[in-house]
Amino acid sequence: MIQVELTRMQLKRAKRRADTQDIELAMDMMVVFSKKDDRNADSAILERLASKLELHAIPDLKAEEVAVRKLVKERGGQNAESIQQINYLLGKFKQIAGVDETIVLDGPFSSKNLQRCRSLLIPHEFLCPITLEIMVDPVIVATGQTYERESIQKWLNSNHRTCPKTGQNLDHLSLASNFALKNLIQQWCEKNNYELPKKDACLGSDGISAELIEEISSLVQNLSSCEFEVRREAIKKIRMLAKENPDNRILIANYGGIPPLVQLLSYQDSNIQEHAVTALLNLSIDETNKILVAREGAIPAIVEILQHGTNEARENSAAALFSLSMLDENKVLIGALNAIRPLVHLLQNGTVRGKKDAATALFNLSLNQTNKSRAIKAGIIPALLHLLEEKNLGMIDEALSILLLIASHPEGRNEIGKLSFIKTLVEIIRNGTPKNKECALSVLLQLGLHNSSIILAALQYGVYEHLVELAKSGTNRAQRKANSILQHISKYEHIP
Repeated sequence: MIQVELTRMQLKRAKRRADTQDIELAMDMMVVFSKKDDRNADSAILERLASKLELHAIPDLKAEEVAVRKLVKERGGQNAESIQQINYLLGKFKQIAGVDETIVLDGPFSSKNLQRCRSLLIPHEFLCPITLEIMVDPVIVATGQTYERESIQKWLNSNHRTCPKTGQNLDHLSLASNFALKNLIQQWCEKNNYELPKKDACLGSDGISAELIEEISSLVQNLSSCEFEVRREAIKKIRMLAKENPDNRILIANYGGIPPLVQLLSYQDSNIQEHAVTALLNLSIDETNKILVAREGAIPAIVEILQHGTNEARENSAAALFSLSMLDENKVLIGALNAIRPLVHLLQNGTVRGKKDAATALFNLSLNQTNKSRAIKAGIIPALLHLLEEKNLGMIDEALSILLLIASHPEGRNEIGKLSFIKTLVEIIRNGTPKNKECALSVLLQLGLHNSSIILAALQYGVYEHLVELAKSGTNRAQRKANSILQHISKYEHIP
């Protein structure tokens, strides 16, 4: 149709144009041809189109008119509406260039012939709004608009998150097959002896294999199967595909995989729950998917699994919450849904892997001030101090990093001040790894700036000589922290 004809003629001047620009070009054309009147709002779009197609100069327009006439002769009576649209667009470009004349097409495109050809035109509702080509695999987006799957997929894969036709933001990126329209198109094609375009058997959009696209589409459908085994196998396969590479994560989301996975989080089978939460964990590595997973209402169900699921499911739930909490709005939501208490419980009682997953999630969540208070009330400080004492766990850095965040909160400093862990902190400054020492110095400085008794206690445990040593020969960060503590100590009279 019009986009295909025009872009084939004009993109010869811009062969290096990126796919995203091609899509945006089609979007501008779609807007122009959807207008019933000549409102001034269209002028900016027309000027942008003229610039993209390099049809803003009079010589270019004259050359294009010759090309259109040649196309008319070659096509005979075919694609009448497309030629009319090309004619219309070139007329608009001429107006912009200051040439007020209309292209008159003769030969097979006389008004009578055009009237005769119109009865054979494809119904407008069968055309994809992006390409204006008949749809082979129509799908519905969140706004209720229908597009050819490959076209809207390409639009979404170019990091667009709006409906091309309406401009509305998409609440989700799920694509639902429009089976009713697909059947109507097939019936119309049979009645009019019209052959649908054939898709490339090997590759889909963006070079992704059609076989993979078909597999993912089928697996997503199977997530809603009535047969337990079909569901279980589908969710296991999606879990693995989502783990393998970024393209798979985007495809699974775009083919509607996230909503059924979220529903399966509440399925009354621990094995299904485990696969579902792990699949969502893998999908949430993609930034856009983080938003989609949260919007589908996954977080309450993930918290429920964190509290009552199998050991592996609980661990993967903690990891999923860490991934989702990378977005600030999700930090707030996760904290409000009481996820912190079960995370602290996992930090205290989980396997080594479970403790690590809980620690990463709690660190991220504790970047939010309100969540710090929740973590303190949930007993995070004793749990962290216990990790400092269990050196075989290898989680000293993680524990100190979270303690540093907690120590920036008044409640946290007050709680820490009640506990005698300064000796442990000084021991880490003395014998820890370079990274351990950096973290321990940061915690001591944070506490000492607000509570002089902590600094005095550290001095009693012999921290001064180690501070002097680190100020001279520690890492850059350790030197800065040690010097800051030494400057703070100099304010007191109790210097060794």
